Amino acid sequence: MTELDIRLTRYGSRVATELISATLADLSRRYGGDGDTTPIQPGEFDPPLGGFFVAYVDHAPAGCCGWRTFAEDETTAELKRLYVDPAFRGLGVAQRLLTAVEGAAREAGRERIWLETGTAQPEAIALYQKAGYSVIPDFGHYKGYPSVRSFGREL
Repeated sequence: MTELDIRLTRYGSRVATELISATLADLSRRYGGDGDTTPIQPGEFDPPLGGFFVAYVDHAPAGCCGWRTFAEDETTAELKRLYVDPAFRGLGVAQRLLTAVEGAAREAGRERIWLETGTAQPEAIALYQKAGYSVIPDFGHYKGYPSVRSFGREL
């Protein structure tokens, strides 16, 4: 039986940094360049203004996801860095990470959560739609990029 554990982790921790590097490498393969050039400060993911989670499957780091308070509206959380290592895909890790992030943002008083993804990530789009996210107007760093898709939902 597979054990899945989700833990709150500092964005700058060794395990988070390794998973974030894998996330950026995956995005680079899909989109080119550095993968994601969104300005991020690790402290943005510290509670109570954010949170960063690592999923472990049978004690091995399997994925990550975080949220930070949206700079222009403190009632909105922005989801960032949802990633599952290919070896652990198909086990429900992404859904569990998404649920953990949504719950933490809700507990911190956020009323909604927004995210940016792209057309080269159809599996991410399907996950968000299945979880109740709807298309919203583009926002943030990649606003106006043709391959960007922005989603959001009420918490």
